[in-house]
Amino acid sequence: MTTESPTSEQAGSQPRKAFPLILLTALSLSIGWGIRGNFGHEFGALIPGALTAMAAVLVSGREDWQRRIAYFGAFGAVGWCFGGSISYMQVIAYTHSGHSGSVLYGFACLFVIGFLWAFMGGAGTALPAFLTRERLTEFLLPVICIYAVWVVHEFTYEATNAWLAGILGTTFIARGADYRQEEPLYWFDTDWTSVLLALLTVLALAAIRRRWDRASSLILHLTLGWWAGFLILVVALGLRMTPPRGDNWAGCAGMVVGLLVYFQRSGLQGVTLVSLVTGTIGGLGFAGATMLKLVEMTSGRDTNWHSVLEQTYGLINGIGVGIAMLMIARRAPKVVDEPPVRRWTDGFAVGFVLLGITYLNLQKNAEEWVKKKAMPEFMAGLSAWGWFNLAYLALAIAFVLLVRRHMRRPLPLLTTSWLARGQALYLVLLWWMVAGNFERAVVAFTPQRMVTEGVIFLNAVICSVLILLHGFMNPAASIEAEPDFRPLVLRSAALGVAAFCLSSLLFWGITRVVYGGQKALNANLHIRFGPNATATTAKPKKNQPHP
Repeated sequence: MTTESPTSEQAGSQPRKAFPLILLTALSLSIGWGIRGNFGHEFGALIPGALTAMAAVLVSGREDWQRRIAYFGAFGAVGWCFGGSISYMQVIAYTHSGHSGSVLYGFACLFVIGFLWAFMGGAGTALPAFLTRERLTEFLLPVICIYAVWVVHEFTYEATNAWLAGILGTTFIARGADYRQEEPLYWFDTDWTSVLLALLTVLALAAIRRRWDRASSLILHLTLGWWAGFLILVVALGLRMTPPRGDNWAGCAGMVVGLLVYFQRSGLQGVTLVSLVTGTIGGLGFAGATMLKLVEMTSGRDTNWHSVLEQTYGLINGIGVGIAMLMIARRAPKVVDEPPVRRWTDGFAVGFVLLGITYLNLQKNAEEWVKKKAMPEFMAGLSAWGWFNLAYLALAIAFVLLVRRHMRRPLPLLTTSWLARGQALYLVLLWWMVAGNFERAVVAFTPQRMVTEGVIFLNAVICSVLILLHGFMNPAASIEAEPDFRPLVLRSAALGVAAFCLSSLLFWGITRVVYGGQKALNANLHIRFGPNATATTAKPKKNQPHP
């Protein structure tokens, strides 16, 4: 591969490119994380993952990346969704407790959770920048099969529990009540059944196809890593982060190790670099945003402080994505999409970003509207949720028809540049989710919601302007030949360890100076250690200072 030396104009443009790229990824992830707070868990985390990955690509100047905009959105979404399984509210409460040991423990655990979450998110975001089209499109079939199995699992989970309870003679309490420890499938409140099904699905698919590909190998590394992390850390060593809450954090730690092994074996050092950078800044972001919220609450203002935490955390996470993608923008080798193998995956990736992500989240709105009595539960013999599904079914049919037509003869709207098409994809997803999020909140709107929906709307306006003003193609940009990422990887790993140690002590110290031994507001009392530890059966003494 030959490279061109950057001209003075190109070299001078690098600082000018850096600021809008980092600002756009920061605001995109902040918007997505603010919206995620209303929808929650893994599905909610799809939103910031897709928006941020596409934002970075559109401002990177990499024409080859912009050709893959939908893949970046889809992979970024999936990468960020894994961390949504981790329980963290009790960890945040530790930092509010006023108990010195619990406060330090809380900040340290928040760094770990933020690192794990952002590491996996960064990996998903960066993969399309390094994989050939053959390897990139290999993922679609295994992922589709796994998600199909998960959907069936979701609808049959309670029935399976009830059936097992009958066989084992145990008491089964349905979801919606306090079902911890009562389900036959309960195991430290983790997603072990979903991970096991993913492992079995990819093995069955390989047996049916009689071949093993790199995508199946990555999924195997993830699932086996999850089991290793969970069985070693929780089952064997008894390391529970927030008892009695779930311990998916240990499985995610194993997944991170599995990713590192896979990247090393596959020569994907560039993805390792992005993952470490986003992970470190993500760890700083989760712990730092919590510390900032604790300081800000001393103002006495009455607002939605948890949303302030979420959007601040998203902002810092987005800065991490921007920095990491900027580091590889001139180092990652050029990717080529010719010949266009598996053309159907192009349409599927767009459909997942526009229809999949929005449906998985917005379908929860119907229940909220009925609960707030803004809509009848049944209309013309069909539930509100049923009408919502019919509306999305109409959208899906229209989308499939248009994609098939576009494959045969390109639609005029989609004959523009890849940059323009990418901008349209980003803006449609952005405003679709901003509007859907407002629809969820407006039925029970309060002044405190302004810090959520108001700030999200303002940031979306800023992102819309940035994406149109600073999106550009720069096919002549210099790309290093066979870059060696190892020095940057080692340096990033060392900085991550130092950041964990120093930030945990710093944030603990600031909180102790501000609050002393007094409990902060906006969180239930949770103490990790000592005679008043809330994980024990003993009742803690409330509103008392702690050493």
